[in-house]
Amino acid sequence: MRELTPQVLGIVVRRFRDFAAAEDAVQEASLAAAIQWPRDGLPDNPRAWLTQVAFRRMTDHIRSESARRRRENEAALEVDQPAPPVDAARESNQDDTLILLFMCCHPALTPASAIALTLRALGGLTTAEIAHAFLVPEPTMAQRISRAKQSIKDSSIPFQPLTAEERARRLRAVLHVLYLIFNEGYTSSVGPHLRRADLSHEAMRLARIVHHLQSDDTEVAGLLALMLLTDARRLARTGAEGELIPLTQQNRMLWDHQQIAEGVALLSVTLPKGAVGPYQLQAAIAAVHDEAARPEDTDWPQILALYDLLNRMSDNPMVALNRAIAVAMVHGATKGLELLDALRDDARIAEHYRLDAVRAHLLELAGDREGAVRHYRAAAGKTGSLPERNYLLTQAAHLSNAPQQIIEQE
Repeated sequence: MRELTPQVLGIVVRRFRDFAAAEDAVQEASLAAAIQWPRDGLPDNPRAWLTQVAFRRMTDHIRSESARRRRENEAALEVDQPAPPVDAARESNQDDTLILLFMCCHPALTPASAIALTLRALGGLTTAEIAHAFLVPEPTMAQRISRAKQSIKDSSIPFQPLTAEERARRLRAVLHVLYLIFNEGYTSSVGPHLRRADLSHEAMRLARIVHHLQSDDTEVAGLLALMLLTDARRLARTGAEGELIPLTQQNRMLWDHQQIAEGVALLSVTLPKGAVGPYQLQAAIAAVHDEAARPEDTDWPQILALYDLLNRMSDNPMVALNRAIAVAMVHGATKGLELLDALRDDARIAEHYRLDAVRAHLLELAGDREGAVRHYRAAAGKTGSLPERNYLLTQAAHLSNAPQQIIEQE
């Protein structure tokens, strides 16, 4: 359903030019499928089934609004036809999800709003998850998504397949969307599970399609390489009970070395081509971690040099936070803690759990057990992820010799 729903939404939006109504129609079709398919069996063409039901819902919607009589007549001529087969529904054999991805990066929207709307429409993320990705309160994100839909409705620019020039203008926003979807899938911000494989795999699938269409763009290749190199560690990141296992304690034999080789090869082709962007630098950092046979073999000076470049290129507090870790590994925990002090005044990250978690880790390295316990517990109180919360409480309990307050995963 996660794979088909964005494709059907793309078809309905292109046909009716009304994003909000199309989204409602596709949701109703998905609900009907959830009820009927288990009872009646999977249809021969599930996508066509969903498309036809969504078309009917749109027809009902149009007919219910007498002020839109002209649109009703135009739509009726189209929706009375049979639902298009899967191949015929694709334009130029492109993935409908990808078409919708580019269409959601709408000129009527700010980049931030376009990204939020796309995460909602294609990634299936909740408003809370999107808010976490943007480091803003949930009500703020809900208003942003609502305004984005209204802006599209009020705009004279329709949703439609894009020209090559339009794709190029919207590409960076599209890459950021895929990056956020992958991150939410790789480390879920809320819930009982550390990762949501459906999201990370969908982001990688779409990134491969974008790379196929934009094979000369080095940042597209860099993003795909970053996803491959990061996702390669997935099997080693959790234990038998779903508990989080940090990078330094992972069984590296469980890493997907074929996927690592693919990511490194892609990056090796990309880096010599010229301008280096943030995704390529992050991929290079991931490659350094992946190529270390043991944690103590990690080339931290090289990682720090890459973070120095990335920090100069990007005004991102998470980059500054990760650079502080690299500084601590190269120059000592005290130097890393000094860098963290500057982030306390950055509203984008001041209340984020990772700032406390990193501070706790560096305090532990510096020998300040009491301070580390305090910040591990503070971080645990701020994260919505149960595996991360349990890990942080476990670290605090280990340092304080107190009973571990593990939260049961329902």
